[in-house]
Amino acid sequence: MQASRAASHPSESCSLLPAPACFDAPRSRPLVSVASAMSRLLLQSVRVVVCALVLSGFALPTARPQAQTLAHPAHKRAEREEIEEMEQQFQKAQLSGDVTIMDKLLSDDYLGINANGELTTKTQQLDHMRNRSLIITRLSPSDVKIKLIGQTAIVTSEVQVEGTLDGTTLHGQYRYTRVYQRVANGSWKVTNFEVTRIRRPTE
Repeated sequence: MQASRAASHPSESCSLLPAPACFDAPRSRPLVSVASAMSRLLLQSVRVVVCALVLSGFALPTARPQAQTLAHPAHKRAEREEIEEMEQQFQKAQLSGDVTIMDKLLSDDYLGINANGELTTKTQQLDHMRNRSLIITRLSPSDVKIKLIGQTAIVTSEVQVEGTLDGTTLHGQYRYTRVYQRVANGSWKVTNFEVTRIRRPTE
């Protein structure tokens, strides 16, 4: 009897439960719907962000190498022209005995090795030019090669030389290596030099 009465009057059965249960029961479905909608919105936002990242990640790397590839040959060509100009200045300074120009061309830690195997510093090289112990009257380079490696340039060349060193006649064919390095202010400096006499079979 009590069970049938409770079934016929649901309001009375609800009154037998604690008050929160009576108020919470009809609100359960709207809360589930709102949560589902928020989940779908969050999922869509994540998909949009992921797509944007993927597109940007593939687009940027393709643009950068192209720009670098286009700029690379022009940059190397400009550096090569700078070294060629430096070589001409070096030869003019040797022929004219211009100590001022040579001082600007050589780095402070310059080291040179002459054909006799003697080591020469910047100070010694400039002193040779000042006191005329080194006099070059002819320089005819050929087979000039320039190798660029980062901030360093290596020049190799064959050269016909005529002149005097400490009273000894210089005459013959030589091969030299000259090393340039780009310093902090962006200019090139000669840091190393070495020359070797080319011995012919008849010599």
